[in-house]
Amino acid sequence: MQRRAFRIPIRVWYICLLLLIWFMQGQALAQPPLPALENIEVLDLPTAARIALASNPSLEAAQARVAQASQIVKQAQAPYWPQVDASAGAARVDMSQRDIDAQLRSYELIRGLHPGLPPAGIGNPEDYYNAGVSASWLVFDGFARKFRLAGARYGAQATAAARDDARRLLLSAVAFAFLQAQLAQENVAIAKADEAFNQRLLTEARLRYDVGTGALSDVLNFQIRGNSALSRRIQEETDYNRWLISLASLLGVPEGRLPETVRLAELAPTSDLELAVPQSTEQVETALRLRPDLQRGDWTVRQAEAGVKFARAGYFPTVSLLGTYEGERAEDMNFEGDDFGNSVGVGLNWNIFAGGLTRARHGEAKARLYETEKVLQDAQVQVASEIQTITNQINAAQEQLQLQETNTRLVQQQRDLVEKEYKAGVGSLVRLNEAQRDLIVAQAQLALARVALRFSWYDLQTATGQILQTFK
Repeated sequence: MQRRAFRIPIRVWYICLLLLIWFMQGQALAQPPLPALENIEVLDLPTAARIALASNPSLEAAQARVAQASQIVKQAQAPYWPQVDASAGAARVDMSQRDIDAQLRSYELIRGLHPGLPPAGIGNPEDYYNAGVSASWLVFDGFARKFRLAGARYGAQATAAARDDARRLLLSAVAFAFLQAQLAQENVAIAKADEAFNQRLLTEARLRYDVGTGALSDVLNFQIRGNSALSRRIQEETDYNRWLISLASLLGVPEGRLPETVRLAELAPTSDLELAVPQSTEQVETALRLRPDLQRGDWTVRQAEAGVKFARAGYFPTVSLLGTYEGERAEDMNFEGDDFGNSVGVGLNWNIFAGGLTRARHGEAKARLYETEKVLQDAQVQVASEIQTITNQINAAQEQLQLQETNTRLVQQQRDLVEKEYKAGVGSLVRLNEAQRDLIVAQAQLALARVALRFSWYDLQTATGQILQTFK
C-alpha cells in the first residue's frame, strides 16, 4: 500500500512565519516585569523611574482625574439619547365637609338635567393611584450638545496631558534625587579613601617612631587627618541617607526609606553623548511638539473655542419631542386599559429677551478664549527661554567637567610624587598634607561636575518632554 505524503501549503507556512515574527517582536518590545524593591540589589536610575511611575500616589491621583474626565464625556453624550421616566404615586384624600357639600350640590344640579342618574355617593376619605411613563427627545438646541461634547472631549485630553506633565515632573525629581544620592555616595567613597590613606601613613609613622627614626608630630598629624576624614565620611553618609529617603518618597515606598539590602549604582563615567553640543533650535521645536503642559494648553484653547460656540447656541430655539402614557384610578391599584391615556407633542422654546444674558455669556466665552490663547503663547515663550538657559548650562558644565578631569589627574600625580618624596625623607609633612587635601577637593569637584552635567542633560530632557520617552 502506497502512502501519500501530507504536504502543508506554502501559504500556511508563510502565515505561521509571520505570526512567529510578530510574536517575537512583541516579546522584544514588551517591557520587562518590574521587580520588587526588596529583590533589587543594585538600583539604577531607569529602574527607579519605572518604580516611581508605577507606585507614586500623586500619579495615581492624576490617573483618577483622567477617569473623571472620561465620565464627563459620557455625561455630555447623554443628551443625544431620549429621556424616559416612569412615575407612580398613591394619595389618600380626606375632603372637608364644605367640599363634599359643594360636590353634592353640583351633582344634584346635573341630576335635575338628567333625571335618570343614580343618587350621589361620595366616599370620604378615598384613595387615588396613578402611574405613567413619559419620554422626551431633544431634537435641536442650536448645536449646544455638539459643542458641550466637544468641550468635554477637549477637557479630557487636557486632563490626560496634565497627567503626563505630572509624570514628566516626577521623573525629573527622581533623576535629581538619584543623582544627588550618587554624588553623596561618591563623596563617601572619597572620604573612605582619604581615611585609608591617612591610616596607612599613620601605621608607617608609628613604626618609624617606635624604632626612633620618626617624629611624634608625624604620628599625631596622621591621627588628626584620619579623624577629619572620618568626620567627613559621617557627614557624607548622613547626606546619602537623606537623599535615599527623598528618593524613597518619590518611589512611593510606604516605609519611607529603601530596604537596607538595596544600594545605588555607582556614578558612571561621562559618555560621548553627554559631551555632545545641544542644538537649542532643534530642542525648542521638540519641546513645542512633546511638552505635555503645552499640549494641555492647546487642548484648553480648543475647549475654550468650543465654549464660545456653546454660548452662541443660546441665540437659537430648542425643539423637543414629548410623549406621555399615564393613568389614574380610585380605590384600588388594579389598573385597566380604560384608566390610561396618552399624549404626543412637539415643544419649541425660543428665548427672545433675557436682559442681554446670552450676549454676556457669549462675550465671557470669547474673553476666556483670548485669555487661554495668550497663556499658551506665554508658556511657549517661557519654554524657549528655559531651553536656551539649559543649553548654556550644559556648555558650561562640559567645560567644567573637562577642566576637572584634567586637574584631578594632575593633582593625583602630584600627590603621589609628594608622598614618595616624604617617604624618602626629602619632602615635608606640610607639603604632603596640602597635596592630599588638594586631591580630595579635586576628586569631590570632579564628581560634582560629572553630576552637574548629567543632571543638566536630564533637565533639558525635562524641558523638551523627552524624559517621558527616556524612562518609558
